[in-house]
Formats: sequence, structure tokens, C-alpha cells
Amino acid sequence: MVTPRKFARSTVLGLGLLALALPGLPAGAVSQPAGPALVAAAPAAVQPPDIPQDNSMAHARQFQSIATANGGNRAHGRPGYRASADYVKAKLDAAGFTTTLQSFSYNGATGWNVIAEWPHGDANQVVFLGAHLDGVTAGAGINDNASGSSSILEAALAVSRADARPAKRLRFGWWGAEELGLIGSAYYTRTLAATERSKIRSYLNFDMVGAKGTRTWGVYTDNTTLGNTFRAYFSSKGIATRGVSIGGRSDHASFSRYGIAVSGIASGNDPCYHSRCDTITNIEPYVMGHSTNAAAYAAWTLAGVPNLVGAFS
Repeated sequence: MVTPRKFARSTVLGLGLLALALPGLPAGAVSQPAGPALVAAAPAAVQPPDIPQDNSMAHARQFQSIATANGGNRAHGRPGYRASADYVKAKLDAAGFTTTLQSFSYNGATGWNVIAEWPHGDANQVVFLGAHLDGVTAGAGINDNASGSSSILEAALAVSRADARPAKRLRFGWWGAEELGLIGSAYYTRTLAATERSKIRSYLNFDMVGAKGTRTWGVYTDNTTLGNTFRAYFSSKGIATRGVSIGGRSDHASFSRYGIAVSGIASGNDPCYHSRCDTITNIEPYVMGHSTNAAAYAAWTLAGVPNLVGAFS
């Protein structure tokens, strides 16, 4: 995030668990005869994947390796950033996404956004998950924000593994130069045609979601309905949440300024924020696993992915 102690200045609105029931019948439910005809079965319940925690950790370790091989960071205009973007795009290309490497210029350097769209679902109703891909020059930027980048990358790959057929269109974004003032996401939304912006029904942000020791997750307070989707996931795992108000300090602000409903999640406080020690040892598999599965839960629920038979891990 772009300002010191992103979440230390967040507004804590209290702890709470919210249990939300999912619609539909359990997988495998059958209809019963009514008179001479059969009653049509209700749609199967949404069944998000259960993604092993090491899946997103593997991406985070790759981002650490990229930083180590490229001057110790993945900052805007540095080779470590472009290598990070290439890594994400290659994974998504292989998984069957329609991907775009969008360039922009800032401070005399070329930056890149990676945009990936799953080619199924109503293109007039877009559910968008995003995270900034860049870090600061001081270090590898693993919690801030290889954690969010890894979580949504793995959620996207789970969509591919499931060969999902959502009712709405799923789109994912990895933003450049967030640390310099939300530059990449602002460029994307500003240059998107107004008719295309109007198709985005929700934007969910994942910034600093892997902090070691997290046991209570922050849920953005911008939109209650979207926030309740995350609370439903954490409640189902017996995990407490708190409300956080991040204001305009991460990429969701680039969407909310155009009237798009936004939410997101955040992990606990990070003593290595914007520091050299923000390395792979600054995040935790348990935390990454739940943040990744919360992202997948939100994607499945908000986009209306039907229950599918098969392994998602």
C-alpha cells in the first residue's frame, strides 16, 4: 500500500462472526415426484474449492526468487517487476485465460498491469479481483504485496482447474506502481471506456493478506454486502473478522471513484512494512491459505459458479 502503516490507521469497527447460508441444495440432491410429473431439481449449491495453503505459498516463493535475482526488489521500472508480471501472465496463459499486458509510463519508466479474463459468463456483469504486483525498492515486497498477488493468482488457477462456468464474468488484475500512488490501477480505470466500466459489478482488493501471526482478518467496510461475502467464509472456518477502513490507500480506490462497489481483505499488522525484512519469512502458510480460499469463495459466490464435480486442489 502507498502510505506508512496501511492498516495501523484503519478504523476498527469491532469483532464479529456472521453466518450466511448459501442457496440451493447440497451436491447430489435429487428431486421427488409430484403426481405424474417430476419436480425439477433446484440448482446445486455454490461449492468453492478447498485450495491447499502451499499452492499460493509456491507463488510467493517464486516472487521471492525473482526479487533475489533482480537487485533484491520488484519495484516499478525495475527488472524484478517485469519478471513478476511475466511470471503471472505465463501461468494464466497456460491456464486458458485471455490475458493482456497493459503498459503505462510513470517517472520515466514503463510500468505494466496484467489483466486476465476467464472466457465464460455474462460479459456485461464482471466480478473483478485485484492486487498490486509491485513492491518498494527497499526489499522483496512479499507481504506487500506478493501475498495478495499470489492469493488471487491461485484463485484464478482454481477457476481454470474447475473449468468453471460462472453466470457472471470473472476478471483478475495485477497492478503496477501502486506504491507510487495507485498509478497502474488508476490508468486502467481511467482509460477504460465508460461503457466497459459500467459492466464491472464489484471489485475486490487483496493487499497485504499474508502477515505472519494473523488470526483475525480485516474486511473492508466500503460495501456491506460484499464484505458479508468474506465474513461468511471466515465464519464458516470459525475465524473472527474486524472492519477496516483503508480509504484511498490501495487500488480499490481507483474503482470506487467511478461508483463501482468495492471490498477486500487484509491480514494483521506487519512490522516489516516497506522494509528489507519483508521477505518470504514475513508471511505464513496458514494465513496465505485462508486468504487464498477467501478470494476463491468470493469469486465462486459473487460470480455464481455452479457446483462442479472434481478435485480443485
